[in-house]
Formats: sequence, C-alpha cells, structure tokens
Amino acid sequence: MDDTYKTVTHPAEGYITEKKSKFIAHIFPVKSADKVREILDAQRKKYYDARHICWAYMLGWEKSIFRSNDDGEPSGTAGRPILGQINSAGLTDVLITVVRYFGGTLLGTGGLVKAYKEAAADAIANAEIVEKTVDDIIEIVFDYFLLNEVMRVLKQFDTIRWTQDFTDNCRMHLEIRRSLTSQLINMLTSIHGVALYQT
Repeated sequence: MDDTYKTVTHPAEGYITEKKSKFIAHIFPVKSADKVREILDAQRKKYYDARHICWAYMLGWEKSIFRSNDDGEPSGTAGRPILGQINSAGLTDVLITVVRYFGGTLLGTGGLVKAYKEAAADAIANAEIVEKTVDDIIEIVFDYFLLNEVMRVLKQFDTIRWTQDFTDNCRMHLEIRRSLTSQLINMLTSIHGVALYQT
C-alpha cells in the first residue's frame, strides 16, 4: 500500500521574464480550501497593481481535490499549466500562485502556457520538498494493569507516535502510518481488556 506523499515545508518563490512581462511564482504548503482563500486574498492585496494572479492547488494525499484559475488570461493558458507542474512534481497539499505584470507585448496562448509553466516550475525548484506518511489515528482505553503489555506492542513499531492520559484509566491516542495500522490493531485487540476506537 502506498501511504506516502510529497509536499513542501515552507513557502518558496520563482521568477521569470518573458518579453518584458514579469511572472512571480509562489508555492505555499496548504491543508484546506479555506487556507487557499486566505493566501489568495493576501496575494491580491500585496500585488494589487498586477494584471493577473493565476493559481492552482492540490489537496489530500489521494490528490482528489484540486482547482485552477486563469484570472482573466485566455482559458487554459495559466491555471492548467500551473496545475500540470504540481502533478509533474508529484506534490499535494500545495498552492502555487503566479503574479503577472504585463510588459506591453502579447505573448499568445503558446507563450503564456510556457511562461506560467516555467514560473511554477521555478518556484517548485526553489522549495524544500519532503515525503510524509499517511497516518491513521487510533484511541485505546484499558485498565492500568495492562500497561506493560500494551507498551510491549507499541515499542515494536518504530514510527508510532502517542500521547497518554492516565487520570481515571489508561487512555492513549496513537498515530501510525496506514500500512501498519491493521497489524497494530490485530496485536492490540489480542490483549483482552483493550477497547479500541479508530477515528
């Protein structure tokens, strides 16, 4: 099972000029469409004097949520080429914006596609790309006398992360990469007295 995906850690910038038109590209890590809107609003304020601010984003490890926008450029000449670069790099949970300052010379549809593509590619090239795992969250509740047995299981998984609350009984919040989830669940449910909830 593929339970990894690639994204960026911090915003980065790219820049190209084409026949005196300036294309300033930014790539941002994002987790939601709300965050995308927030960044786009900030970009529009910052580059209020620009002719166009075109963009594309991809969300979710399955890469099923995506949108692109030409912002007044001829249809398919800006947003789609930007989205194409996100796909080419295999990225998700990212937004790329490309700000265009018009230089006085029309570029034609082919020229626009090339310029937006290259600007987006430059921002990606300047970003720090990381591979992350798709994680499942499991809650377990058990009596204190089972703690050693539970810990013995958890210590067999290198990548597991947990937090614990031992006020009334033992309650643990576990995060584990998806490809190991069923193995962990099987091992924990074999301990009599452990209640398990997957969220």
